Amino acid sequence: MAAVRSALLKYLRVNVNPVSPLQNPRAAAGGLSEIIRRHLSVEARGSFLDKSEVTDRVLGVVKNFQKVDPSKVTLNAHFQNDLGLDSLDSVEIVMALEEEFGFEIPDSEADKINCISLAVDFIASHPQAK
Repeated sequence: MAAVRSALLKYLRVNVNPVSPLQNPRAAAGGLSEIIRRHLSVEARGSFLDKSEVTDRVLGVVKNFQKVDPSKVTLNAHFQNDLGLDSLDSVEIVMALEEEFGFEIPDSEADKINCISLAVDFIASHPQAK
């Protein structure tokens, strides 16, 4: 087995020659870590939704929920106290929000979302929300 492995490695090896900073400007500017840092910072920037857009969309989802009186829906409305929803209805609202924003809200966080403002805050601060 060792003979087969060494024979295979002999043909698969690739010679790598180090490149001087003069031949590669990226290496002179900090190398791979600099490239990765730039890419990640650009990716992270702008990946969150605008809070006013999130607010409008969350209000729309809740207003369109079958058991809700749209005239009672405000940013500060509590699902049970103000809108008269039970815990199952609250779960259905969270599921509708997951569908609207294209990501799954973990159960531990979904249990804490009991009013519209908390839903807006959570979604606006989540990088996967679309």
